[in-house]
Amino acid sequence: MSKSHDQRALAKRRDTANQPETRGIDLVPEADRHGRARDLFAVWAAPNISVLNFTIGATLTLVLGLEIWQAIVIIVAAQILWVLPGVVAISGPAAGTSGSVIQRAIYGIRGNRFVIAIYGWAISGVFLALNWVASSFMGAELLVRWGFPDHTAALLIVSVVVASVTVLVAVYGHGMILRSYGVVTVSLLVIFLVVTGYIAPSIDWAYRQPEPVAGAALWASASIGFAILASTPLSYSNSADLARYMPRNTEPRSIIAATALGGALPSLVFITVGALLGTVISSAEMTEGIEYVLFDMLPAWLGPVFVLGVIVNTVALNAMTTYTASMALQSIGVPIRRVPSAIVIGALGTVFTVVLVLSTSLIGAVNLMLQFLIVISAPTIAVYVTDIVLRRNRYQGDDLFDERRGSTFWYRGGYGWAGLSAVLAGGCAAALFISTDVWTGPLARAIGVIDLSAPIGMTVAIAVYVAATHRSRRAGEWGKAG
Repeated sequence: MSKSHDQRALAKRRDTANQPETRGIDLVPEADRHGRARDLFAVWAAPNISVLNFTIGATLTLVLGLEIWQAIVIIVAAQILWVLPGVVAISGPAAGTSGSVIQRAIYGIRGNRFVIAIYGWAISGVFLALNWVASSFMGAELLVRWGFPDHTAALLIVSVVVASVTVLVAVYGHGMILRSYGVVTVSLLVIFLVVTGYIAPSIDWAYRQPEPVAGAALWASASIGFAILASTPLSYSNSADLARYMPRNTEPRSIIAATALGGALPSLVFITVGALLGTVISSAEMTEGIEYVLFDMLPAWLGPVFVLGVIVNTVALNAMTTYTASMALQSIGVPIRRVPSAIVIGALGTVFTVVLVLSTSLIGAVNLMLQFLIVISAPTIAVYVTDIVLRRNRYQGDDLFDERRGSTFWYRGGYGWAGLSAVLAGGCAAALFISTDVWTGPLARAIGVIDLSAPIGMTVAIAVYVAATHRSRRAGEWGKAG
């Protein structure tokens, strides 16, 4: 009977697409490792074939006043940052667990709980809402055009339905994501390319700004645009979670390439399309919502198909976020299994979504939230990547789960002060150099409202972390894991 019970328990923990994934942050044994690095391309491409790319791209030309070529230069530069989630991803197979656990090596057993509670869980709820807002606005617009009488009720209905499907995918977990996102990527790519084909004839390819920005104003616009674009790759410090099932000997370069290209290529293409779209719409239309503009530019049959694509993309992106956030909740010590944790995260994101759809426009929500996320995301991912480089990606899973006093990652009182001080310093530096409609840092204001939050936040965090760990690394007292 005991043997039968063990077999049933093992079957429940298998990483398959046809049953909920019960494994949380616990180690993935070598016998359960599977998958190829190239599988990660679709995992990251599906969430980034997004209508938000159109919105962000249009912001560059329409709101920030950049010429088309200037916008494209900034778009290309920002996509290079996708290398960082690629590097973070390689720590998953090395440790065999979630990134929210791996970061105990940076912040200590106790310190990591505070970092993950803020970034890996609470911020995830906000990020969920940010993406659900896009599909809520477009889905509600479609329902109203089909005769639904109440726009507010339509917003709420779409938000709840999309959130429910998202949580269901997150409950089925890694196996479902790995096996379905290839089909999702191809389907979304076809839909968005057809939409682009219908948009293309309307684009003014010879467009020039009526009042070109120059000098300090140009640098301010370019830097703010870069900050908005950079916030997406910088926010994906959860990439290790999607790679942790891969065999330990999977080639790191292949993992980095598949992750980075999966995120960068669709973003590059469709943000550029958005920048071009910004040449033919007005500021008033943009403020009202790009979803209304797109509906009017597309034939009647394509509008519903496009909305379906937007909803599928939203589910793909937020299912991934919900999935990883469910493990973050476990890693901070909450006694909850992964499936109930995913439901809690989904409920939190739904509440935030309802607040946003009833109080703001899509473009206002997107740009403001993306910029402010940099204050946390830029130093966090910078320190994570630095730790991987300094340790040469040598993480020992057993040490990461040893929470006893005096363990490898107990550090001083359970806190990794080097990592905590680096992230705090980087976040403060980013806040001093951020430039938004709500808050402009004093140093950003001093240099002409130029937003250097991303590069400054990352540079300061890396410098502090390297300096703070220098003595212990030289003495051989740091990074004993592996």
